[in-house]
Amino acid sequence: MMPLRLPFKFKEVWRRFGDRPFALLDVGAGNHSASLTKRWFPNCHYAGIDRDRSYNNDGADFAAMDEFFELDLTDLRFEAIPGARYDVILMAHVIEHLPNGDEVIRGLVPKLRPGGVICIEFPGRRSLHLPSKKGTLNFHDDPTHVRLLTAGEVAGLLRGLGLEVLRAGTRRDPLGILLLPVHALRAKQAHGYVPGGVFWDLLGFADYVVGRRPESSR
Repeated sequence: MMPLRLPFKFKEVWRRFGDRPFALLDVGAGNHSASLTKRWFPNCHYAGIDRDRSYNNDGADFAAMDEFFELDLTDLRFEAIPGARYDVILMAHVIEHLPNGDEVIRGLVPKLRPGGVICIEFPGRRSLHLPSKKGTLNFHDDPTHVRLLTAGEVAGLLRGLGLEVLRAGTRRDPLGILLLPVHALRAKQAHGYVPGGVFWDLLGFADYVVGRRPESSR
């Protein structure tokens, strides 16, 4: 059974693998992502990519990593990453920070094993019209956001690369919406304000696309 409090970005991964072993390529491995991933998937082989290995990571995070690739995604130099190696590629809120996010996706899809899935989450078109809030609720709240891709564009890109699109749309996590008052109160107590991310599920800030590489893919 899927854990009730599982973060949205991990739900497709859990549907496919549960607590079984699998290999994950996490694109954007900062903010203690390795430790968080291993908390929910202790049997996974974790490989992270980031431009700066020290971006909100500590010793425990590096101990949780099985592989780490320190590289700038925009350079499109992915030779060090084994091809057809990973069961899952996870890209959560990465492509909006890249001027060539579509090319990065093209370069990373060959790293999927046949039958593997790529899960991409990013601000959707709706985010352009949401109110501004500290912690990002409007796309332009974050000055490092440089490009907005739509779910349709990302889905079309994956289809063009020969992948089957399993799911695409606006992120709406029912539990996140239900627990919004709790999350808001905790954030207020911890930070002195309620960040925009607390409202993402309610207001539809983010879109997501899940694609699967065919079993017969080479």
